[in-house]
Amino acid sequence: MITSHQIFNAIGAVSDAAILDAKSHTGSKSRHRMKWGALAACLCLTFFLVIPAMAATIPTFYNVLYEISPSTAQFFKPVQMSCEDHGIRMEVVASYLHTDTAEIYIAMQDLEGDRLSASADLFDSYSIHTPFDCSSHCVLAGYDADTKTATFLITVEQWNQRKITGEKLTFSVRQFLGRKEDHAGTILDLGTVALNSTAQLVELRGLDGGLATDWEADGMPQRLPALQPGNPLASPADGVTLTGVGYLDRALHVQIYFEDILKTDRHGFISLVNKRTGERVESCGSLSFFDEAHTGSYTDFVFSDIPVEQLGSYELYGEFVTSSGCIQGNWSVTFPIQTMDTATP
Repeated sequence: MITSHQIFNAIGAVSDAAILDAKSHTGSKSRHRMKWGALAACLCLTFFLVIPAMAATIPTFYNVLYEISPSTAQFFKPVQMSCEDHGIRMEVVASYLHTDTAEIYIAMQDLEGDRLSASADLFDSYSIHTPFDCSSHCVLAGYDADTKTATFLITVEQWNQRKITGEKLTFSVRQFLGRKEDHAGTILDLGTVALNSTAQLVELRGLDGGLATDWEADGMPQRLPALQPGNPLASPADGVTLTGVGYLDRALHVQIYFEDILKTDRHGFISLVNKRTGERVESCGSLSFFDEAHTGSYTDFVFSDIPVEQLGSYELYGEFVTSSGCIQGNWSVTFPIQTMDTATP
């Protein structure tokens, strides 16, 4: 890693004689300018040698430079088509340009184990750095079990319909979920559950569905009433627990606890199913709040049209996504935005 001491050492490589000559006022003006020109050339050379190395090896320096000037940061960022960390290799395998839009395929291959799958997810941990304003997103494009390779498609669209070719793009990943599992099924018969309508005011982590719409006109609240978590009533999936069923302000609240969401991305939805007709009733919205450790999350799903005397007519049904946890590392590639095809995505 290049440090500030190395920069000063590099500048110090300019000969003392050149500096002394540059300082001297004797002789012709042309000679004076020539000496200062030599010094300036040496300093410029040092700058253009050191800055690219710093951009490549010091993430903090690159990030600061990118905040100041994205085009400068990307200019100095060297091309690196592949990288490897924790036994996972990331590589640019193909890109296609359509005027103002680029489609780039990135492959992640497990060289040491079987940590990737057809359900691999970058867990919103990726970043896309460009020298221009754009919109972008990344999705899983496919998985090859034989080579243990997951391929992701990055789509970048430059604003104002300008041609996108001729620049460099940096794509980085901090962590990913290699394998996710889906769970769905009946959780319990609501006719047998003991209601717990003890309320608490919570600081919101999220507000979804109709609940969010209801509050938009008056501004999003910071705190709302939610069920006080009680003893576990059921565990429909690993790390997913039913912690309460009750009524607050005449609305049915069903509370689910998702353990360790920051590392597993556990999430899901619940609905009510009429035991006689099979009709499914969706919630009118949900509110979420962190646990005391700020690692897990409680979600109250709210149903506004289920009177307490009709609750026994329904079963609780859930759909959940879980994972064993994320794989952390540091993967980053930088490449020119141009059409290329080095492999079949």
